[in-house]
Amino acid sequence: IGEEKFHKSQHWGYCNNVAMLVGEDKPGIGGEPLPGQKLKPKHSVFPEGMGSDAPAWVAFDKQVLSFDAYFEEEVPDKHQELYRIRHCKIYFYLEDDTIQVVEPQVPNSGISQGTIVRRHRIPLPPPQEDLFYTVEHFNVNAEVILYARRYRIIDCDQFTKHFLRKMGVRLNPPAGRPEDPYTRERQKLLESMKPLRPYERTDTLKQFLEHDGHVLRFFCVWDEPEALFHHPRELVLRYYLSDDTIDIKEIIPVNSGRDVVPLFLRRAKLPKHAPTGLYQPGTITSRTVLNVLEKLGKGSHYILDNRKTGAVHQEFYRDSDLKIGAVINVWGRKIILCDCDEFTKDYYRTKYEIEDFTPVPYKAPPPPKPEKTFPPYTGFGSEEDSLCSCMGLLLKPPQKDFKKFMEKDRSGMERNTLLFLAELATHSPIDRGRKFTISYFLRDDTISVFEHMQQNTGILGGKFLGRGRIKKPGQELFKSEPSEYFKAQDLFVGARVCFHGHNFLLVDADEYTLNYMEKHANEFPVANISVILEKLKGIGEPRSREVRQTFAAADPEHTKVIEYDSFRNVIDGVSGGALSEHEMMTLGRYYSVKEECEVDLPFLLSGAQEQLKKHNFEEFEQLSAVLAYNDRGRCGVLPHKMCRTICKSFKLPLADDDLQALLTIFENDQKQVEYKKLVDGLNWKENQIPAFQAIKNEDGWRGQPPPLPGKSIQYLPLLDDLFGKEE
Repeated sequence: IGEEKFHKSQHWGYCNNVAMLVGEDKPGIGGEPLPGQKLKPKHSVFPEGMGSDAPAWVAFDKQVLSFDAYFEEEVPDKHQELYRIRHCKIYFYLEDDTIQVVEPQVPNSGISQGTIVRRHRIPLPPPQEDLFYTVEHFNVNAEVILYARRYRIIDCDQFTKHFLRKMGVRLNPPAGRPEDPYTRERQKLLESMKPLRPYERTDTLKQFLEHDGHVLRFFCVWDEPEALFHHPRELVLRYYLSDDTIDIKEIIPVNSGRDVVPLFLRRAKLPKHAPTGLYQPGTITSRTVLNVLEKLGKGSHYILDNRKTGAVHQEFYRDSDLKIGAVINVWGRKIILCDCDEFTKDYYRTKYEIEDFTPVPYKAPPPPKPEKTFPPYTGFGSEEDSLCSCMGLLLKPPQKDFKKFMEKDRSGMERNTLLFLAELATHSPIDRGRKFTISYFLRDDTISVFEHMQQNTGILGGKFLGRGRIKKPGQELFKSEPSEYFKAQDLFVGARVCFHGHNFLLVDADEYTLNYMEKHANEFPVANISVILEKLKGIGEPRSREVRQTFAAADPEHTKVIEYDSFRNVIDGVSGGALSEHEMMTLGRYYSVKEECEVDLPFLLSGAQEQLKKHNFEEFEQLSAVLAYNDRGRCGVLPHKMCRTICKSFKLPLADDDLQALLTIFENDQKQVEYKKLVDGLNWKENQIPAFQAIKNEDGWRGQPPPLPGKSIQYLPLLDDLFGKEE
């Protein structure tokens, strides 16, 4: 029967939008309450529909009502107190109607304090023990009974007041906090025990807490001219702001012959009038006995000197006495404060508003360092190796510029090698037609020369000069100064260089060399367009009209463009040969008509595969799987931006420009990237592409003229940049 009654009274319902087994409020037939059933109100003072629909544990998460309360506790079998007033905090958690009572800790109370009632739902006192406390049961200046203990609520915090007012609760005025009678009696007893003449105590805790670790540092000098070996002695004075003590440390020079001691003056308060102000032991005491009554010993009485008529006041150095230029007395030694550190300057600037911190010169100017001279080069080994043997007793090999080597070493498609086509500058008919490739390696400033093979000339070709650094001609061989070597700035189109007695004329350069010099125009003046324009402007500005007419004559059809050969001839005539061939090429490349050139796909893929192989990247299957997962339509293409983001998430060791170029190449007509072809092209394990021959065989460059971005040159923008726009 009981089980049947349970099933009839229980059913599934919703409480705070959460399904749970309920049935206490289910009425009987016809809506009438069952015998002994107490119906609870379905809503609070707010009508249905107001407020949030979220569950209480979401809407009131981390919201707690805090009440200040107290309760009286009886103290049996103790005549000093009959009851105690114990103050506590009542916390009501809105999310689940749980209550917690906590008593704050009071030092030396002798009572177990802390959590009095742990957090849980507390039932109402009888006869309503089947119900629980809710927020409606709490108000200021009211009483609640928790497990037969009566708590009096006297106040609450601002959040609680605001919340209760929003609920429609009329708050009572706060009640006064009662005082525990026993605590009041104990306080009176403690106050009555204070002596009429308390022992004088100076509170230095505040000064210690505010200035602990703060030290003023002064650089001083102690000069004793009457000493036998007169020499100024440098000292460092440190003033500790936490307790007004001073210590002094001496700076002992190397090989001075003086004994090394830890401190010149140990840390202590420094009296001003010393040694004249020395006192006998017992003169300075914390308190003085005025006279004695009866005999000293057990039961004797004495009177202290409250007026301090016989007290001795000793003055010590304070921070206000220390400043640059001041002379202080350190136990009979006159020490001059000459300078201080930045922290000390900020301290005096803030506290005493001192702005003048001019140091007192106390050091003699150091003698000039003798110039280090090296013996001349002997001819054995390299100059750098011979110079290292003069630097110290332990022989060390010459140090190479490792940072420059790592920055300028070949990386992917950046070979960091400049290639020039050269001819022998000679009148010999045999050597006049010989072609050479000069390679300049930026990572270590070395040069190699490779001669082109020509048929029916009797010249085999091949390596003409091995790789190494080359000295500039006209230098003395056996000298102390290091020799000058050819730099990258000495090589450009039109330059004449002499390598070990062979005169070369640089007649051309490859496209990579020209692009590199233009990108690093601050290092190469012949490729700096602003420097070239300033030079040309200084030459042609006095005859600007004549220059315009010369360009107009070179363009009889008024197309505003001319061929590069005509442009070069005009610039050469205007400058009078002041511009080199490389500078004229830079002008032509800058003002040429830009034409779109096709990107070599094998060239890009070979460089990309080499970078991936160098960094051991093998996650091609994972990359393909992620790209296929993002392809929701299974069409084999993805947007350009999405492909770039996915590739970046895999940390592909490719430059942004190279990755952008590869994604652009694999785009279809709808600007969608075909990611399968992209991954197959990057997969160096299965689809390896041989390295680009032009990069692998640098000496094999045949010196083909690099095509200009456009064969036609726009001369009007050049004239506008030189002389301004013509009216």
